Amino acid sequence: MAKVITALSVSVDGYITGRNPAAGRGLGDAGILFDWYSDGDTPSTAFAGFTLSKPSARVFDTLAERVGVSLCGRNTYDDSGWGSGGTPHPNAPLVVLSHRPAPQDNERQTFVATGIEDAIAVARQQAGDKDVALMGGGVVTEALKAGLLDEIVLHQVPVLLGEGRPFFQNLPEHVRLQLLEAVAAPGVTHLHYEVARSHAR
Repeated sequence: MAKVITALSVSVDGYITGRNPAAGRGLGDAGILFDWYSDGDTPSTAFAGFTLSKPSARVFDTLAERVGVSLCGRNTYDDSGWGSGGTPHPNAPLVVLSHRPAPQDNERQTFVATGIEDAIAVARQQAGDKDVALMGGGVVTEALKAGLLDEIVLHQVPVLLGEGRPFFQNLPEHVRLQLLEAVAAPGVTHLHYEVARSHAR
């Protein structure tokens, strides 16, 4: 069965953006979180222009191949500049959880305003037999609260940003994780977890 996953670059102190993320500023001053996309000599088979280290390329491309649709919240959507019809994955459409209307009609983007359960249901339908990839701390946290997140991948970069948007927001209780794989690579450690079965549906 297709899974709901999230795989994001994160600082050691838990931030997925730097200071002052905003439309036109992207993810703020957190460019260092993404240096590993281009610090190697192994071209990605999924994303043109990415040249990663060999271990990072294996992890990154394996995850990218699993994605059938991406799902993000409105802050991530606006900050990342996808309002012109772009998507974070070259071969997958985008579902946006937002109470504000879409900036324009686009066949690659679907807006859902009725909550994380409905957004994931729409994304699953579009993904077919592939996985739904969540982006942004808000949607990840809501999916965890609803018991709908199956796997978490932390591309952990050895830096303390000190400020930014956190990967995880407040949760009503702790969530247990099981480590599936840890891959050390230049400039990043890839930590792949499964969410404990009691919290997944």
